[in-house]
Amino acid sequence: MTLHRSDYVETTHPEIAEVRGSMMTSTAAKTLAVLRVATGFVFLWAFLDKTFGLNYATPSAKAWINGGSPTNGFLSHVEVGPFQSFFHSIAGTGWANAAFMFGLLGIGVALTAGVAVRIAAAAGVAMLALMWFAEFPIAQHTSAGAPTGSPNPLTDYHFVYALVLIVLAATYAGTTWGLGRRWARLPIVQKHRWAL
Repeated sequence: MTLHRSDYVETTHPEIAEVRGSMMTSTAAKTLAVLRVATGFVFLWAFLDKTFGLNYATPSAKAWINGGSPTNGFLSHVEVGPFQSFFHSIAGTGWANAAFMFGLLGIGVALTAGVAVRIAAAAGVAMLALMWFAEFPIAQHTSAGAPTGSPNPLTDYHFVYALVLIVLAATYAGTTWGLGRRWARLPIVQKHRWAL
């Protein structure tokens, strides 16, 4: 297979230029862009459904705008893991609801738009880690002794989504079919490269 100049993604990011011997084809960059938007929409959809009760995972009567709690149902039913009492104590609290919902919105918008991908990835990994601990797939039995039915003790969907977020942040996935290049030119982002 012969690669032509058009097969390479051109970039102005010095971090990418310093990586010797590596390359990214335009097909790979476009695939990462699709993965970025799809992952962003997972977070964004969860926000929209829980906010407006679109009758998928959240019925209209339990929507956040109708007084429903986006964290109470999940966190109050945590039956496993070392943080069970902590999750029960924050279930349905105003700050937990707000943090969860604005986290979903921020991560979803950032990934979909291709801006602040590193920040969105860090926030997403933190959120997914908390959700992993709430479900605690390592446990074979609940605190009441019933089987958890956990299909895999380590590599569940939280873990896979977290890896996806790390890959998106590491590969500057916001620059293809996103606003990542414009975002990177902002003076505040130039000053604080971690905000890419």
